Amino acid sequence: MLVDSHCHLDLLRLDQEPLSRVLDEASEAGIEHMLCVSVSLERFPAMMQLIEPHRQVSASVGVHPDGIDVEDPDEERLLELAKHPRIVAIGETGLDYYRTEGDTGWQRERFRRHIRAARAAEKPLIVHTREARDDTLRILQEEQAADVGGVLHCFTEDWEMARAAMDLNFRISFSGIVTFKNALQIKEVAQKMPADLMLVETDSPYLAPVPKRGKSNRPAYVRYVAEYIAELRNESFAQIAQTTTDNFYRLFPGAKNN
Repeated sequence: MLVDSHCHLDLLRLDQEPLSRVLDEASEAGIEHMLCVSVSLERFPAMMQLIEPHRQVSASVGVHPDGIDVEDPDEERLLELAKHPRIVAIGETGLDYYRTEGDTGWQRERFRRHIRAARAAEKPLIVHTREARDDTLRILQEEQAADVGGVLHCFTEDWEMARAAMDLNFRISFSGIVTFKNALQIKEVAQKMPADLMLVETDSPYLAPVPKRGKSNRPAYVRYVAEYIAELRNESFAQIAQTTTDNFYRLFPGAKNN
């Protein structure tokens, strides 16, 4: 069995296909659990209502780093929402300088608040980082994020950053990008890293892996990510599936209680 450690079920085109069908397809592909990741507090109530009937789905609470015209929560607000029994993580949070122009101080402050909330709630962090390597690592260290750990999701950096993140008690999660032809440094990280710190994800509906590239991504497609990593590491698919599933439940133990 497999786990999709990061997806956005509420962002799928559910007007074209019901969630029940998406989840049935995932089950048929051997996906036993999914973590539906929050990107804004405005969307949070509808996201929770959507997943509520489906015990194979856990959730997080947080505000994506590139969200500008959205509610910017304080620690108390995040802690209040994190009390929900289906919430197993804080995020996604982090830094994204690729999409942001001008002063980025507000992103760093938002990131710090999420880390402080995660430490208070004793829940791991889901971290998004893009073109913000040094600041991401510095803030994780300054805010003592290692106390709760977490995951750098949809990893696109090099081995040096992966090693620095793992030293801070963070796991590395690979999305469909690892299957892309030119993603050489990501492939290197997938080959080198310790198996017990690796997760797999779809980030659906984005970044569908080969051979589904260009289509809307969905949890069932995490199987292609795991199969590709197994080839890269010269391991069996069963090994990668079991290891990444075990790693997920160790990082997010609350997911077992859904």
